[in-house]
Amino acid sequence: MKRLSYSKAAMHWSEALPLGNGRIGAMHFGGVGEDRFQLNEDTLWSGPPSRYKPHDDRESLKKVRQFLREHKYSEADEETKNMFGPYAQVYMPLGNLTIRFMHGEEGRQYKRLLDLERALSSVTYTIGPVEYTREAFISNPHQVLAIRLTSSIPKQLNFDVTLDSPHRAFTLQDDNALFLRGFCPEYCAPGYYEEDLQPIVYGEFGNTKAIHFEGRMGASIEDGQAVYRNGKLSVQDATNVVLYFAAATSFNGYDQLPGTDFDILARLNESILSKAMEISYDQLKEEHIRDYRELFDRVDFTLGEGAQGDEKLDTDKRIQKYGASDPEMVALLFHFGRYLLIASSREGTQPANLQGIWNDMVRPPWGCNYTLNINTEMNYWPAEVTNLSECHRPLLKAIQELSVNGRKMVKERFGLNGWTAHHNSDLWRHAQPVGAERHGDPAWAFWPMSGVWLCRHLWEHYEYTQDKRVLADEAFPLMKGAAEFCLDWLVEDESGYLITSPSTSPEHHFYSNDGKLGAVTQGATMDLQLIDDLFENCLKMATVLGVEDEWVKRMAAAKARLHPMQIGKYGQLQEWLVDYEDEYQDHRHVSHLYGVYPGNQLTEGVLQDAVRQTLNRRGDAGSGWSLGWKVCLWARLKDGERAFLLLERIFNIVTAYEGRGSGISPNLLGSHPPFQIDGNFGYTAGIAEMLVQSHRGYVELLPAIPSVWQSGSFSGLRVRGGFELSLSWDRMQVSRLELACCVDNTFRMKSDKPVIVREEGKKDRTLEPIEGYLSLEISKDQKVSLQF
Repeated sequence: MKRLSYSKAAMHWSEALPLGNGRIGAMHFGGVGEDRFQLNEDTLWSGPPSRYKPHDDRESLKKVRQFLREHKYSEADEETKNMFGPYAQVYMPLGNLTIRFMHGEEGRQYKRLLDLERALSSVTYTIGPVEYTREAFISNPHQVLAIRLTSSIPKQLNFDVTLDSPHRAFTLQDDNALFLRGFCPEYCAPGYYEEDLQPIVYGEFGNTKAIHFEGRMGASIEDGQAVYRNGKLSVQDATNVVLYFAAATSFNGYDQLPGTDFDILARLNESILSKAMEISYDQLKEEHIRDYRELFDRVDFTLGEGAQGDEKLDTDKRIQKYGASDPEMVALLFHFGRYLLIASSREGTQPANLQGIWNDMVRPPWGCNYTLNINTEMNYWPAEVTNLSECHRPLLKAIQELSVNGRKMVKERFGLNGWTAHHNSDLWRHAQPVGAERHGDPAWAFWPMSGVWLCRHLWEHYEYTQDKRVLADEAFPLMKGAAEFCLDWLVEDESGYLITSPSTSPEHHFYSNDGKLGAVTQGATMDLQLIDDLFENCLKMATVLGVEDEWVKRMAAAKARLHPMQIGKYGQLQEWLVDYEDEYQDHRHVSHLYGVYPGNQLTEGVLQDAVRQTLNRRGDAGSGWSLGWKVCLWARLKDGERAFLLLERIFNIVTAYEGRGSGISPNLLGSHPPFQIDGNFGYTAGIAEMLVQSHRGYVELLPAIPSVWQSGSFSGLRVRGGFELSLSWDRMQVSRLELACCVDNTFRMKSDKPVIVREEGKKDRTLEPIEGYLSLEISKDQKVSLQF
């Protein structure tokens, strides 16, 4: 079962069903008397490109480092605020497409579905003798939202359609379309910046530098009447109607001012609608499904035995009743994560933001932007392993664009080489520290490690695809640039080790020896893990590409001098260079475990016990995305039972917009609370990590499955080296493995048992393990089956 099912309409946004093609997003409510599609477009953000003024922080940087050498943490915190910059801009809603029906508010036999296999939402209900149906999807090939409305008895459809927006906007119509035009704010403060006396600033019509937009809707009707007038479409006595909605914005690029000409947007939308309406609805739908399934159908995942849930229950009620003991729901949430990534991140679009592409607020939580100290990265954790490499491309392109501003920022602020970014970014590739001139907290406002973390995505894209051209042309200059920044940013401590200074552990504080709360220190563990990881991946990249120069030697030497990780007084991995007391022992961030997952420096050796102690001290509670990270961490540690306990916590239906208690909303979107999409992606990545691992140079099958998963299967998951795997297991033992590879490569797998190798056209042969590993040469596109 790969669908979400409900017996009533959505009353709240957290109950509506998400549709998307990477660029256009819609939340479908499915009401009887009134149906609403809340609309988004991925380039609809506040602001022109930048309000940043050049800022030389070299003197402040010297002062902060001196304060830290003297252990004056309060003074360091205050001086760091002098290095703050403006807040990033905010992702905006476009508006609403609302359908108001004349047949009344009450319907019988109501059903609302989201079909994950076809990326379709649907609504059916009966009023009197008439069955009404609605079906909607957003086409990637044709770039339209299509909504088909039908009645089982002819000429029973009577409704009005309107478009509206929360922005400075107006609605017009002509003989063939209804269209909404408006523009975004030039500035919007994040919701948590309450001190801003002008949190939302709009320009005036004809005199604004903000992004302009147009949404345009047309209709095809088989019978009855359709009239555009008074800012709405009125349909009477129809049997079958299809609505088509297209959207365009004046965004010209992250470094360009937006356009202001509505006529350009109108011509673009007219062209999109014309092409979509030239073909039949059935053909439009067929092309949409074919395009979508080319990605979605690459992977499958099923679990065998378990407490089968009641299929008659609504999806949220079934999850609430059975939780993670229902194997179909475990698999459903895995598939839902892949669905969301396809719907929010396609080639040529913007990367998925804090809410993917779905947002209904002008001032959404945390600006609905790119939060780079965990959340944006987590969005893409499942991309490569669940065979959605193309969906990773928007982030990889954004990293390149961000590096341009990041390089300028590093030079102007610190006089250093290379590039990086900080805590937040946006459509305009904001790379500055945030904090609005001393408003923010250094614990999150000043964190110059984002560029370093993002480079892991460049390397992982290569590891999974083995694409040397992309590695050389795209990844190499970006990873080298980030490494150059690190080499300049590192300083020598009193013991001769290299550390970062100033340094913070994202969004967490410590108590210094004088009992005061601090954020800024030296050598936070996460900083050093990130830099070590980047240097290691750069050295591997240099080997692959045959690069031998002074930069490589300098980096190797610096890597050897990085301060080692330390075990604290509670047996935990220290979060900071000094064994401070945590502000919150159960803090949601586990930043200093980056080296476990997504990094791989701490997956074996003497620090393993300290890692486990750290996770135990942090506890199993946490925000939605934090639970997802902990699933990944326990899976990487090969503790399937503990990972499963975290999965059970995720299967908690959260109905409140905010407050305590995290998990998923009734529509299965991740809840911090409020909604953040990273939890969905962290969950899917965590399941994949429980099923297969490849981070240590070999493949390990079923490394962290819990005892309740006695049997199951998956197909299409990818591992490093360019391999694609499909397997079945029974009684927690692998019974069959099929593999293929996108390049010629050696498949190396941990196993102490021989296997039978089967290849088409060849005689079966036995492959014996050598020192606990099986090795098999695989040619490009060759398919091999291993029987255990």
